[in-house]
Amino acid sequence: MITDQDPVEPAKSIRAVFDAAEVEGFLHVRDLDGDDEVCYGSDHKVVLASVFKIPIALEYARQAASGRLDRAGRHVVTDADKAGDGIGTDGCVHDVEMSARDLAAMMMTMSDNAATDVVLGLVGRENVRATLDELDCRATAVTGCKELLSSVVTDLGIDPTAEDVEEQLARVTPDRMRMLTVRDPERTASTTPREITKLLAAIWRDEAGPAEACAEVREIMGRQIWPHRLSSGFEDEIRVSGKTGTLWGVRNEAGVVEYPDGKRYAVGVFLRSESMGFRLPRADAAIGLAARVAIDHLRA
Repeated sequence: MITDQDPVEPAKSIRAVFDAAEVEGFLHVRDLDGDDEVCYGSDHKVVLASVFKIPIALEYARQAASGRLDRAGRHVVTDADKAGDGIGTDGCVHDVEMSARDLAAMMMTMSDNAATDVVLGLVGRENVRATLDELDCRATAVTGCKELLSSVVTDLGIDPTAEDVEEQLARVTPDRMRMLTVRDPERTASTTPREITKLLAAIWRDEAGPAEACAEVREIMGRQIWPHRLSSGFEDEIRVSGKTGTLWGVRNEAGVVEYPDGKRYAVGVFLRSESMGFRLPRADAAIGLAARVAIDHLRA
C-alpha cells in the first residue's frame, strides 16, 4: 500500500497532478482482484455531489432483480420533480413518461436530477440506507437532488420565482459560495474515497446483491456519456465505467477501470477547487491523470 505520507511514487506524482490543477485532492484506488491499493487522503470525508447516485442505482437494481420493482413500469416526471439544472428530463418543457429502467439509466448516464428523484422515491431512501449499512458503507450518505439544490437557494437567499434569478446569482460572491451547505461533507451527501471504492468493489464482484443486479449497475455505469474526467486518462481499449459529481468548486468521479488483460481497478477521486466556476478543464483532467498514476503503479 502507498499512502500520502510515503516519500515515494506514486504519492509524489499524485500530489504534483493535483498541485498543477490547483486543487485539493483525495484518492483511493484498489485492485479488484487482489489486496493492493493506492491511498491519498483516502479516509478524508468528502462531498459526493452526484456520485451519490451510485447507491441509488444499486438499490433500484436490487429491487428489480428481486421482483419488488418492475423495470418496465411507467412513471411520469413532472415539474414537481425537477431541480432546475436542465439536464435530461429535468430540462424537458412538458411531462415525460418512461420506464423505471430508463429513469435509472438517465440518472447515471447523464446525471439527470429529476430522474434521480423519481427513482429515489420509487426505491425509498430508507432502503438505500439499509443497503449501504448491509454493505458496511456507513460513512456514505445520500440525498435528493431537489433537496440538495433547494438548500443552495436557501443559503444564498435567492428568490427562485423572480424574473432576475440569473442576476441574483451573479451578485453572489465566491466567499458566499464557499460556505454553501452542499460543499460541507458534514451537512450534505458524503463518503470517503476508500468507502466508495469498497462499494464499487462489491458491485463488480457480485457481492452487493444478486448477480443480476450488480451486472445491471455495471452495464448502466459503462454507458456514462461524460468523457472528460476519469476516462480521459485511459486509451479506448480500456473500459471505464463511472459516475461524475459536480458542484461549485467540487469535481469528482468514482468508477472502475478494466484493462484488456482482465485486471480491474476501482477508483474514487474527489477534488476541491478555490474556483467556483463550472468549467475547470484542468481539474477535470486531473481526475484521469491521478487515477492513471495510481493504476500504473499497481500494474508495475
